[in-house]
Amino acid sequence: MKYLTDEKLTIVGAAGMIGSNMAQIALTQGLTPNICLYDVYEPGLRGVAHEINHCAFDGANVSWTTDPEEAFTGAKYILSSGGAPRKEGMTREDLLRGNCKIAEEFGKNVRKYCPDVKHVVIIFNPADLTGLVVLLHSGIRPECVSTLAALDSTRFQEAIAATVHVPQYKVTDAHTYGGHGEVMAVFGSHVRVDGRPLSEFNISPEQWEEIKRQTVQGGSNIIKLRGRSSFQSPAHHSVRMIAAAMGGDPFTLPAGRYLNSCGYEHVMMAMPTVIDSKGVHFTCPVGTKAENEALHASYEHLCEMRDEIIELGIIPEIKDWHKLNPNL
Repeated sequence: MKYLTDEKLTIVGAAGMIGSNMAQIALTQGLTPNICLYDVYEPGLRGVAHEINHCAFDGANVSWTTDPEEAFTGAKYILSSGGAPRKEGMTREDLLRGNCKIAEEFGKNVRKYCPDVKHVVIIFNPADLTGLVVLLHSGIRPECVSTLAALDSTRFQEAIAATVHVPQYKVTDAHTYGGHGEVMAVFGSHVRVDGRPLSEFNISPEQWEEIKRQTVQGGSNIIKLRGRSSFQSPAHHSVRMIAAAMGGDPFTLPAGRYLNSCGYEHVMMAMPTVIDSKGVHFTCPVGTKAENEALHASYEHLCEMRDEIIELGIIPEIKDWHKLNPNL
């Protein structure tokens, strides 16, 4: 098998459903033969390692460990789903305190063991905050850290397709920006259906509100239907993101990125982005007045949650961020 690179990819939270799927997808798609599976839950991790070995990927060099030093040392790329899962009845924000503490330890491990890592993708929720915490405590450059936000856009795409009765792939430019949480900005003004503007399809106000509801509640719906949070779709998109950072096809769905421009300061949130071998790059979104107001409301919500973790002492006050990470 021909691989994109032979550099080390570490998958954090590899004993879980997202992590184990990421490992299989990464090898199936030929990202790198050198993959390290890391988790604190040894029996589950060992089971995943056996399963991957039973796949017998050509040329694969898969290791596994519960030791962070072994896992992080030499890693050039990291995928992390290593947080507590979201359960029914919980919002992403309910996970705030526990998962941000996990993110703090993760960032410190990056700083200590692999400060020259090329790209880190953070998946565990609330991703806008866990990604920010990792960025601050790792000390690496902002363009080297991205967070999973694409699912909100693909759920938006799915809801539109179902409403206008077309295959999902015919819906393009269906994107959401801002927070990857209950408060997000749904941008419909650029959506095309089989090349035609969405406005030509006479969607009623009631239908539009239902599309937005399905988009925002897409993750909760998966939990109700399957009894657990999403794992196939986040694994798929996160591997696509890290593959782009390795030099594969650019990833063009929205991703979370650290911002300090466009009127959005000191937050990690979803924007129009491209991930490539040089990192994650963003542009300022262009929307209608209502869309821009929704994006600003989402930003304000993220600022409130950011200030909460400052009060909890997980990250310092903004004026001291440069001391913790000179790249900010």
